[in-house]
Amino acid sequence: MSTPVWMPPTDTERRLCEATARGDGAGQVAALAGEDLYLVAPQPGQDPLPVYDDPVAGGTCLPVLTRGMLPPWQPQQFFDRVSVEELAQDWPHDKWQLAVNPGTPSAAYLAATPAHRGAWLQARAHFGVRPGGLLTTLATGPLHGPLAQGLACGAPLAVHHSVPWNELGTAFLDHASDAQTLREQWSVSDPGSWQERLEQLLGGRFLPAETEAALRARREGDASEQDGEAGVPELVTRYEERFRTDGLLPADGRVDSVLALDLTHAVNLVRRGLGARLCAPPQAEQAVQRAGALAREAYGSWEGYAAGYALGRMLAFDNGWFGTPYAEALHVHRALTQDPASPWRGLAFA
Repeated sequence: MSTPVWMPPTDTERRLCEATARGDGAGQVAALAGEDLYLVAPQPGQDPLPVYDDPVAGGTCLPVLTRGMLPPWQPQQFFDRVSVEELAQDWPHDKWQLAVNPGTPSAAYLAATPAHRGAWLQARAHFGVRPGGLLTTLATGPLHGPLAQGLACGAPLAVHHSVPWNELGTAFLDHASDAQTLREQWSVSDPGSWQERLEQLLGGRFLPAETEAALRARREGDASEQDGEAGVPELVTRYEERFRTDGLLPADGRVDSVLALDLTHAVNLVRRGLGARLCAPPQAEQAVQRAGALAREAYGSWEGYAAGYALGRMLAFDNGWFGTPYAEALHVHRALTQDPASPWRGLAFA
């Protein structure tokens, strides 16, 4: 039996492997310069830095992981996000090396002398921080089936943060920021409050109730077109007109429901809950699949879901200004409806 060919989980590992294979140290740094790297957080009583003697490097190394190489979720294993800039500025010992993904097919070892760290800083300045709005797929994550469909419902926020849409595991961003976001934005600080907020989101409890009722009445009613618009806020019809112009809706399209906003946030709440260790993978998978099932009850296609999410986000954050939130929503919509790699292009909705 032939050995399976290893596939890089994301484009970062692919670029790193290619640079390593051609002996391109500058290319290795370039592959990492704009990315988040993950440093294992010490447990109580452990050394603050997990340095070790690496036989491949022939010396002391500080290990970090790229996003795609994070290990499966463990209840007491956390990681802190760092950048090459932060590592360069706070590097503790000139003779140590930076071990990236040690012990894996995408392993790379970077010398960390003052001159090398200066090159790290130059690369970071050149490539900048990883931008938001990127569609990323984890090759090792769910790609088909109910779990993938549920995770695809959370894809707008995954694209917003440039994290893989189909990842359900160790972190959304990192343990500390996941916990902070849940606490500050959702008043969630323990498993009980996490479960309560999840049920509210899955039930559409954060939607504008009157607007949602009017949209559903319009969808289900048999009245004339003029009468069918009765009760639908003027702001909604203004957004629908703009959506048609910008391609978020077809020429004769209308939004059926804004439940997609709460379902997207529900999937995001689950992913952050895993990162903050407020739930475990079996519970998270069940919740994500529930979100997918509810989406299929409310919508007939990814296009309908996408328009519902966009309208919900505009009512919550833009309020008729067609400003930055609108531009961001339009970018996310186009990434997810036009990119051939998007789950909204490759996954059947039903």
